[in-house]
Amino acid sequence: MAGARDGREFDRRLEEMGVRIKDADSRKVRGEVFDEVTLLALYRLVHKKKLSAIGGSISTGKEANVFIAERDGQPAAVKIYRIRTANFKAMAEYILGDPRFASVRRTRKDIVFTWTKKEFSNLKRAHDAGVPVPEPYAFDRNILIMEFIGEGEAPAPQLRTADIPDPQATYREIIDHIARLYQEARLVHGDLSEFNILWQDKPYIIDMGQAVTRDHPNAGTFLIRDIRNINRFFSNLCDIEDEDGIMRSVTGGTVRKLSDREE
Repeated sequence: MAGARDGREFDRRLEEMGVRIKDADSRKVRGEVFDEVTLLALYRLVHKKKLSAIGGSISTGKEANVFIAERDGQPAAVKIYRIRTANFKAMAEYILGDPRFASVRRTRKDIVFTWTKKEFSNLKRAHDAGVPVPEPYAFDRNILIMEFIGEGEAPAPQLRTADIPDPQATYREIIDHIARLYQEARLVHGDLSEFNILWQDKPYIIDMGQAVTRDHPNAGTFLIRDIRNINRFFSNLCDIEDEDGIMRSVTGGTVRKLSDREE
C-alpha cells in the first residue's frame, strides 16, 4: 500500500509540474533515480521550457541513467546522475585536478552537481570544435539534457555491437576525433572505448563527464589509455597504427612516447 501511495504522489507531483510521462510505465520511471533534489531540478528545467516529457530509461550505468525525453517536439536524452549512490570519490579524481573547478567543495552533492556541469561544458567544447558528440541543451543540478542519438526513439548501438561497414575508415575517423578533441577542444576524453562510442552512420563520442583539459596532471596518462583502448578494439578488425606515432600526431610531440611512460 505504501508503494502505491508513493507512486500516486509521484505521479501527482509530476502532473503539477506539467511533466508528461511519455510512452512509458510511470512506475518504471519513478523507480529509477528520482528524489527530492532531482524532482526540483526537473521542475526548474520544465519551467524554463527545456523539457516537456520524459519516458523510460534507455541506458543504465554505474553513475547515471539516461531517459528518452521530448524537447520542442523532438526526441532528446536526459541523463540523471544518482546523488546517493554515485561514486563521488572516483568523480573527484577527474574534477579536483581540473582548473575550471578548483573551488568545488568535496561533498557528495557538490561533486555530483559539478560533474553534471563539467559534462555539459565538455560536450559544448567538443561540439563547438566539430567533434561528433551529442549537442548539449541544458543542465540543472544532477540533470543533463542533450541531443538524442538514434532513430525514432531507438537509441543508436554502442560501437562494440554495431555493424560497421568499413572498420578501417571508422578507425581512422575515431583517431582523428581524438586529435581534434585534444588540439581544438583542448580536452582528453579519459575513458574512451567501444562502450562509449555510438554508431549512427558514423561514430559519436559520448560520456564526456570525466574528460579533462590538457593541463590536467593526468591528461597524458588518460590520452594514452584512450589510444590503447581504441587500438585494442580495432586490432582484430583492421590495420591499426603505431601508438607512439598516434601520440606524436595528436600532441605534436609534446607528450612523451608511450614506452617512456609508466604502464
